[in-house]
Amino acid sequence: MATIELQKKAVQIVLEKKKLTGVKARVALILDISGSMKKLYRDGVVQQAVERILAVASQLDDDGALDVWVYDNEFSRLTPVTEMGFPNYVEKAILSDNSIHKFGRNDEPLVMKDILTKYLIEEPSDDPAFIVFINDGGCKPGIKKFIVKSSSQPIFWQFVGIGDSNFDVLRRLDTMEGRVVDNANFFHLNNLEEVSDETLYEQLLNEFPDWLVEAKKVGILK
Repeated sequence: MATIELQKKAVQIVLEKKKLTGVKARVALILDISGSMKKLYRDGVVQQAVERILAVASQLDDDGALDVWVYDNEFSRLTPVTEMGFPNYVEKAILSDNSIHKFGRNDEPLVMKDILTKYLIEEPSDDPAFIVFINDGGCKPGIKKFIVKSSSQPIFWQFVGIGDSNFDVLRRLDTMEGRVVDNANFFHLNNLEEVSDETLYEQLLNEFPDWLVEAKKVGILK
């Protein structure tokens, strides 16, 4: 458990720096499981990502649990991960589960629709949802519809591009028109596993504080 404790401390430092202590949010991790991601699953990089984002959930989420989805051209909602259940989570909950569709093509709009269903229809809440979306390129332009649609809702999308593929769709997020507030951010990492916890958390939580301010101004958040 030593690593997760260090990661939680790193998150806490960034939260203090960005004046986010005391902020509550539901945290979700959306994992690309298209064919090009296979090596990252096999090599433990995705497991490491789950642990690192779990540390964020442990500081922001009321129950400390991290909601998880995986997607290729289908999607699966997984059992939320907790500090008790994160060892070997990727192997147990994803790779060993034959009912989960894996290593096909990527289709982000499908999973985004389900995320909005969960947070806006099935489990509405006054707490915002902070969605960390990890993708290794070739994101479908259809994501725009769901980002625009959710711009009046308590949902913030944080896209993380990994590897050296094409991220043109995600790079245009900041100039996307038709939104109530800017509710999405993107940054790119060549190698997720080589970035320090502090650097990762700084980038993950870079635009979220600004969105919280803007969302309150227009009445999206109380």
